[in-house]
Amino acid sequence: MATAYDLNKIKFATDEMAFQRAVDLYENGKVTQVEEKFGAFTAMVIGTKPYRVSMSAHRYNDGSCTCYLGQKDVLCKHMVALALYAVTGGQPLNSEEKVQRQQVKCSGQRETFNKEELATVKKSITESMRYIKPYTGPSRTWFANQDSLREGCARLSAIVSDLPVNVQIAEILVKLLLRLDKKLQTGGVDDSNGIVGGFMSEVAGMLEEFTQVDPACIEAFEPLVGIQTCFGWEESLVRIFDERDMRD
Repeated sequence: MATAYDLNKIKFATDEMAFQRAVDLYENGKVTQVEEKFGAFTAMVIGTKPYRVSMSAHRYNDGSCTCYLGQKDVLCKHMVALALYAVTGGQPLNSEEKVQRQQVKCSGQRETFNKEELATVKKSITESMRYIKPYTGPSRTWFANQDSLREGCARLSAIVSDLPVNVQIAEILVKLLLRLDKKLQTGGVDDSNGIVGGFMSEVAGMLEEFTQVDPACIEAFEPLVGIQTCFGWEESLVRIFDERDMRD
């Protein structure tokens, strides 16, 4: 049975601890007696004891489990483990598939992308930005909105952490930060949990690291001069730009 979600959806929309524990269950053969019927998967997942688990083929977080968390309608590791089985067909995960990268990290690699590669990066960023949605509606939808923000930032973190260090990429990252800042200031995004702001601070910090690897990246900070952002993430980058002539 085909699912409406894929492995990336599970990775980026699941809490890191729950995902890693689910991977352990899945890799250790704890997802057993899997059946597919009526648009759902059912299984017996062996945790501290056997748990009866079901998972929709349409939404990976729409399921049930007889464990303590599952009975409280909380997405548990047993549900996630079954979702992993559903999208992989029980096949092994490779090292990249079972690792979450929800924090920004500078690759430190020097490389120049061609036009096609740059277009691919920009497209993937735009697709991930769709998860950074404005919050409208009743309070009961607020948590779902925050989950969407978290997923968007997780997807963006994985993208930017793979990028090489050069002026091209620095310019793309500056534009990304400005787009996110606009969403926070005028786009109706409720970042009261600091999810988006935290990601932006990490990217700004990574751009500072860029200047240590390739000082030419400093020139990409020029669009930040003279502007005022939502919480001052640009200040250190502007300072680096202003002091560029003093650097060796």
